[in-house]
Amino acid sequence: MTKLFIAHIRSAGGFKPLVTVRAAAEGEARLFLSAAYPDDEVVDVAEPSDWTSDADTGSKSGDIREHAGEAWQAPSSLA
Repeated sequence: MTKLFIAHIRSAGGFKPLVTVRAAAEGEARLFLSAAYPDDEVVDVAEPSDWTSDADTGSKSGDIREHAGEAWQAPSSLA
């Protein structure tokens, strides 16, 4: 079963919009992101806590989506 992770990705031109990835665990999410963004830095990966979106976040392991207009915000530790 996959979970949703959010990622903070930095490219040479600056930060990308919020990225979501489906994976079984954080380590697997980082592998998918590193493969999808080989020239960029994966700054942070986290479970989104209470983040919700009406955008498509994919449903299969390895599904990666960029969410234009959504900026990275660290998940709340109050979850």
